[in-house]
Amino acid sequence: MVAISPVAHKLLSYVPFLLVLIDLRYEGVIGGKDGGVENHLEMGKKLLAAGQLADALSHFHAAVDGDPKNYMAYYRRATVYLAMGKSKSALPDLSKVIELKPDFTSARLQRGNLLLKHGKLDEAESDFKKVLKSNPSSREEQEAQSQLKKSDEIQRLVAQAQSDFTRRDYGSAASHLDIIIDTCVWDADSREMRAECFIQLGEMGKAISDLKATSKLKSDNTQAFYKLSTIYYNLGDHEMSLNEVRECLKLDPDHKQCFSHYKQVKKLNKQIQAAEELIQQEKYSDAVSKYESVMKTEPNVPQFILNAKERTCHCLSKVSLSFLTTRCHHPPKHTLHLCLTVVSECFGLVPQDQQPAKAISVCSEVLKADPQNVNALKDRAEAYLQDDQYEEAIKDFESAKEHSENDRQIKEGLERAQRLLKQSQKRDYYKILGVKRTAQKKEILKAYRKLAQQWHPDNFQDAEEKKKAEKKFIDIAQAKEVLTDPEMRSKFDQGEDPMDPESQQGGGHHHHFHGGWENFQGFNPFGSGPFNFKFNFN
Repeated sequence: MVAISPVAHKLLSYVPFLLVLIDLRYEGVIGGKDGGVENHLEMGKKLLAAGQLADALSHFHAAVDGDPKNYMAYYRRATVYLAMGKSKSALPDLSKVIELKPDFTSARLQRGNLLLKHGKLDEAESDFKKVLKSNPSSREEQEAQSQLKKSDEIQRLVAQAQSDFTRRDYGSAASHLDIIIDTCVWDADSREMRAECFIQLGEMGKAISDLKATSKLKSDNTQAFYKLSTIYYNLGDHEMSLNEVRECLKLDPDHKQCFSHYKQVKKLNKQIQAAEELIQQEKYSDAVSKYESVMKTEPNVPQFILNAKERTCHCLSKVSLSFLTTRCHHPPKHTLHLCLTVVSECFGLVPQDQQPAKAISVCSEVLKADPQNVNALKDRAEAYLQDDQYEEAIKDFESAKEHSENDRQIKEGLERAQRLLKQSQKRDYYKILGVKRTAQKKEILKAYRKLAQQWHPDNFQDAEEKKKAEKKFIDIAQAKEVLTDPEMRSKFDQGEDPMDPESQQGGGHHHHFHGGWENFQGFNPFGSGPFNFKFNFN
């Protein structure tokens, strides 16, 4: 068998349409020889057969305009409408057909089927009964009987659903409505009732689906758009809520409920967008303040409170050592003033050493309400790292990984937390100086000077104590050198020890003290450099 190329296959798909055009040309339709109703009907019929629905519809329109009493023109047009999924437009045409030719059984049967799908049960039953009295074909008789029986069953289910709804048995009502809507797919009233059942049962996704359908099935259905907006609002989706309430106001600008709701959603949406822009700009403390405003604007919707706390948790975890070091480890002449300004910018009214604890607290609130919140788990893990709680950080990263296995950020965070835990079990320069990981250079130097003076070997006379002090003094000096050097401190924060050649990953320089206390004779802990021999403790 010879394979047909894609181009040839595409050309062949146009053959039916070309044949229609050639046929029509010979009939004189295209050339304008005869623009009569019959020619329009014939042309429309052939275009319909070729799948050219829009063109077919145009000719059936022309046929109806040319002869408003030609029942076949209406019937053909109704057929096209149905093929296009426009049942609302088909119904009036089928009714006109029956008005013009009451014994047209096929049209009446089709109308009955459409009325049934629209939930107009009494009208549908009337059509099915008339079909049975009009000497139908065996196929038409069988279909009419089947549909009549189905309509009777739907009537019974509708009465049962309404009774269940009145008794607030929303589960049973929804179950009955499921069966009804399987048949009456375009019944807006049944969908509205089922949507209300779903709302009462807390199944908001299903309620949204039904309300979206009713907004299309009913013209100017402002109430559907209002309900959709309020559902999205209560789910914490401010953007979708705003979209739906705007649709309501397009239909009725003076709709009181929609206009009042619109003002509230618009205000909240503006605040949230502003907060997210601040986060993008890494202005985390300002973003926290903005989310506090969000919680004040809408204190009664739990999801908005939870979302705001989740983003606050993220912001607090981001105000970390890495941010401070980029601003305070490369200071200009006015070092102290700049660093104090940065701390003020970063932390607002929350003292720096309390920042990780605050982040942990807020993140924990989020996780209490939503234990599987991956973002909150990651952010709390970062806060735990800042607070030197490495094992807790590892637990959070592992929990996050269970719910998001392919998240690269989680994988890298977990590896970093494991390195830091291992590092803390060996030598932790922060612990040696007794400072937090978020400590500024000023705090580090202050702690260093105090400890260096306390553990200076010249302060001890006993040989064993002096030996112990010498080792302690060297550790203090090493800690000071690492934590006051931005590059070394960054490596240490990633789990590497710049003073330990074995822990170095790849190239780069490292520092290592050789020898013992003799290298520190005459060392002045109050000097400006890492080593200063101008002053002696005696």
